[in-house]
Amino acid sequence: MGGPLDGRVLPVLVGLTGQPPKTYEVPVENEAGEPPTVHVYRRVPAATSKRLGLVRGWAYEYDPEGKPGGGLKWPWSKPS
Repeated sequence: MGGPLDGRVLPVLVGLTGQPPKTYEVPVENEAGEPPTVHVYRRVPAATSKRLGLVRGWAYEYDPEGKPGGGLKWPWSKPS
């Protein structure tokens, strides 16, 4: 849904629960000698059921700010 990779299909690995990751980072190589540019996509609900409002699928939306996700968040962790 928008972004530099609009229209391309990439395989996304799912976790142990069968859910796709909340953020997906795609490195795109630059010219020789430069570090790759990382594009960040965030998971959003693609559709919801009419009766219960449950999520029926996921899509990825481009995040132009490109701040990568934080990873696991534990109750005893300090906020960043």
